[in-house]
Amino acid sequence: MSDNISNTSNPLRRVFAPVRALFVGDASAGILLILVAAAAMLAANSAFSDEYDALINGKFAWYPHPKLSSLHYIVNDGLMTIFFFVVGLEVKREMIQGQLASPAARRLPMLAAAAGMAVPAIVFMLVSGGGELTRGWAIPAATDIAFAMGILGILGSRVPASLRLFLLTVAIVDDIGAVLVIALFYTEIESMTSFLMWMGASGAVLAAMAGLNHKNVSVFWPYILLAVVLWFCVLNTGIHATIAGVLAALTIPLHRKDGNSMLEKLEHDLAPWSAYLIVPVFGFANAGVSLAGMGPEALLAPLPLAIAAGLVVGKQLGIFTTVYIADKTGFAARPANASWAEIWGISILCGIGFTMSLFIGLLAFQDQAMIDSAKIGILAGSAVSAVLGYIVLRLTTSHPDKDWNDQRGERSA
Repeated sequence: MSDNISNTSNPLRRVFAPVRALFVGDASAGILLILVAAAAMLAANSAFSDEYDALINGKFAWYPHPKLSSLHYIVNDGLMTIFFFVVGLEVKREMIQGQLASPAARRLPMLAAAAGMAVPAIVFMLVSGGGELTRGWAIPAATDIAFAMGILGILGSRVPASLRLFLLTVAIVDDIGAVLVIALFYTEIESMTSFLMWMGASGAVLAAMAGLNHKNVSVFWPYILLAVVLWFCVLNTGIHATIAGVLAALTIPLHRKDGNSMLEKLEHDLAPWSAYLIVPVFGFANAGVSLAGMGPEALLAPLPLAIAAGLVVGKQLGIFTTVYIADKTGFAARPANASWAEIWGISILCGIGFTMSLFIGLLAFQDQAMIDSAKIGILAGSAVSAVLGYIVLRLTTSHPDKDWNDQRGERSA
């Protein structure tokens, strides 16, 4: 009887394995983002478009701060700080004891990420034609980890572990670059006196958090309390408040007195909330754009075309060319067990720029029509990169990865 059940279940497993792959492991967060983005687009272009706009952008009757006057602001300036906090924790862990810990290990991903930000920006500037659109130069420079890893999760064991690791490390370095870009180029200072006052307060709070780390304080609540104060101080400087999340994360101790990792515990606890709640809420609040009255020419307008070109062409050109030159010159070896076709596919996937690109787009422009135009370019460029990257990897990868299968077996057990 058990043999019959086994024989029956195995074909069923093979039939439903691709479907199951969408909702477990690396794919689930990316698939959720796709569904949320689709829901936002449907809401913005349905009979409920007014209700959607009122929900996201409607002003509250009472609010404690001008930058917290609507759900849109609360999500972008408040909830997304937690997302950046998790990014900061991940960056610190990787830099100290992870895949970016040694100079040799971080050489290629840092070089590839730098080119993967610079070349899309150059492509954007060439296509956009300059003028007021130049403020959007950094929009196509970002890579969305969840989306890109989601595509790899769907492909499963066909993709070598070295390529998944390369994509992850490039995306992490990319996030560091995006944070620096936001801090340096998208900061609005209305009053220098106010800026200096709140910067001083932010520095004092950050110093207090660093002091807790230095004293090996191993309980979470002092860090969390001071992180909230730091967020409020940064909110008032004119620098985007989410930068506080990264700064606060860097002060979290790596280890407790008992030897357990305080940083990893916090990252482990917060990462699911970030991936499955905060980022989807951000996506729903920002991906919706009304297409009413827009024809195919809207996609060919300078701004969306420049963004899409930066994501689709600039990303793969910058990353693939850099890896090729680094490998051929001996500066850094390409990912192990990976063909050039596979590296090309990964380079294309780096053109998926959903979360960070939307975030930078909102900071780059004030005019709602330009913001909507930027969203069209981001969604179109990301969609093309996702589909094209999947097709290239699906056609060029074929070697099973035993370690990946073992890990998925452990996760599903």
